[in-house]
Amino acid sequence: MIARQRRLEELRRQVVEVDAVEAARLQQDGAVLIDVREPDEVAAGSPQGAERIVRGFLELRVEDSVPDLDKTLVVMCAGGARSLFAARDLQELGYTDVRSLKGGFNAWKGDGLPVQVPRVLNDAERERYGRHLLVPEVGEAGQIRLLESKVLMVGAGGLGSPAALYLAAAGVGTLALVDDDVVDRSNLQRQILHTDQRVGDPKVDSAKATLHALNPAIQVITHQARLTSDNIDALIAGYDVVVDGSDNFATRYLVNDACVKHGIANVHGSIFRFEGQVSLFWPAYEARRGPCYRCLFPQPPPPELAPSCAEAGVLGILPGVIGTLEAVETVKVLLGLGDPLVGRLLVYDALDQRFTELKVERNVECSICGDGASEIEYVDYGALCSSGVSA
Repeated sequence: MIARQRRLEELRRQVVEVDAVEAARLQQDGAVLIDVREPDEVAAGSPQGAERIVRGFLELRVEDSVPDLDKTLVVMCAGGARSLFAARDLQELGYTDVRSLKGGFNAWKGDGLPVQVPRVLNDAERERYGRHLLVPEVGEAGQIRLLESKVLMVGAGGLGSPAALYLAAAGVGTLALVDDDVVDRSNLQRQILHTDQRVGDPKVDSAKATLHALNPAIQVITHQARLTSDNIDALIAGYDVVVDGSDNFATRYLVNDACVKHGIANVHGSIFRFEGQVSLFWPAYEARRGPCYRCLFPQPPPPELAPSCAEAGVLGILPGVIGTLEAVETVKVLLGLGDPLVGRLLVYDALDQRFTELKVERNVECSICGDGASEIEYVDYGALCSSGVSA
């Protein structure tokens, strides 16, 4: 006990302590308040805007949150002791201006300063998503963001199966499935959401059973319906990302137009025999304004040049590759990570085991996302795609 007190006195000579009011003022002026308490402590409340990094991972993760070594840091624990040790370790990492909050969170709360009760992971979630928590780019904050995200899956077939499975496994909190079809035995060669025992069942019901067996904590919403101009606005509302796993041009054009209208990211995938394509159509993306699906395909090909999988066939494993890439792209969008496939079309050739990336420019004269585009009105997509003429 005496040694501990001596160590704390030594630390107080090395680390500047500030009271709660001064810490709040520093935070308002741009300082970063770092809460190093354990998750069960944070669950009772934490200062608004604080970076929450568990003490045991502080040295490993602080640079991901605060890369500027000259940034003013105020470290906080429950009572002001752990924060002294943490502040000294941050000084040794090279941070030039580190303070410790005297009295810790108890003093902050006692002074009536702003407190929020943040969403924290429970024990079961920490166990399930433990490998995500070890990834600095995801961590607890990213996992919570996934749990609070909503994704609309168009199609519960070949592409929707792997995409939905991996998004459910990753912890995307709400998955909505739109599909009007029933499970057919010919689907089972590639549509891994379904089983032989469910032949004849609605695909959305079969998919929900599989997804809940994998992750019972997520919400799975089902719509046994075909997307139409009449229902798409209602179905798409409130979702962060739309994953297009459809197998026909009419639905692809409808999904594209609705996503542009609502400013929602459209993760696109398509397959044909041994070849697949993935892209992200998101003209509302702030970093760079990319194309929409109509910029790439202004008009559908004639029906005889665009046979479906039922007509032309597809390698059963191919949707697994493309659908998984769609899931990766979706998680990147939800977490704001990496370089999204905006303005890029990734083409996969299974026979040559080769990826080719094509640049896709936005068409400034596009009728949907171009500079002079007017308010979007849906058209008769079935007639459009059966005739092969532009809308």
